[in-house]
Amino acid sequence: MIESLFETLGVTQEQVLILMAGISAATISITIWITLLHKNPGARRVKMIGAQRAALRANMVGPRRRQERLPTLGFMRSFVDRLNLLRSAQASRISIKLMRAGWRSKDAIILYLFLKVALPFAFGALAMTLFYGLNLYGLSTQGKLIITIGSVLIGAYLPDIVIKNAATKRAANIRKALPDGLDLMVICAEAGLSLDATLMRVAQEMEKSAPELADEFSLTGLELGFLPDRRKALANLIMRVDLPGVRGVVNALIQAERYGTPLAQSLRVMSTDSRHERIMKAEEKAARLPALLTVPMIVFILPPLFIVLIGRAILKAIDALSGLSF
Repeated sequence: MIESLFETLGVTQEQVLILMAGISAATISITIWITLLHKNPGARRVKMIGAQRAALRANMVGPRRRQERLPTLGFMRSFVDRLNLLRSAQASRISIKLMRAGWRSKDAIILYLFLKVALPFAFGALAMTLFYGLNLYGLSTQGKLIITIGSVLIGAYLPDIVIKNAATKRAANIRKALPDGLDLMVICAEAGLSLDATLMRVAQEMEKSAPELADEFSLTGLELGFLPDRRKALANLIMRVDLPGVRGVVNALIQAERYGTPLAQSLRVMSTDSRHERIMKAEEKAARLPALLTVPMIVFILPPLFIVLIGRAILKAIDALSGLSF
């Protein structure tokens, strides 16, 4: 059958083998090239830190005049300014949420506010077009209304859900990398480096292994060098990373600067506490594992087990009872 197919297509088996060998060789070459391709994930981060350094320097040494705000997002910025959404009471809280998610751009809050207002209308209009205009799936009037209202609610809460998930993932990565970062800070402090130099050095060393923590340490080191109040820079770190471990580290650093306590000793104690906390969280997850596996075991394991063990006896009993005459 295969030979007749080759004859119909006008090719031979040797040509097919050569083509398949060529495709395999090209696939292997592309795979090796992608694997050996040197990627520098810190290039974008270095560029962003440089822009933040320039902005801080401009605010510190630049002229004290109000600069004209240029529209960077065009229609979105004009829409948000027209509704005065940036002057609302929730604008500062939204900016804090965006910073905790890792989005510190000036346009991030503009994009969030625009999507927060536009997505409910867009999702509602799409649902009405599909289910009322095109009569998709032939639903009843009540079903169409429920789906439309659900689409509007999804559009309203979708930006918050995305930001919350991003902030949670970022906080988890920082929590995992914090003990290693504190160990490196202990080494730098014992070597005689200052606090801002310690943070910059640790950020440089952890740029690839823990980019989130490196980003926060880099920004804190920059703020320690440019802001007149060093406590403000450390308080900004707590505001951006709302974690108990980071809060304890900042309090230890503030006390070390205020009372002159040894910085290396305080950091060593905080590193030990962070490692213990990480071990406790791992043990907590391991302790919850049997309870989580109970439901899958009952649903997927026990029914096949019962069928294998007593299924044959049940079938024999049915055959025996069916042969009886009543």
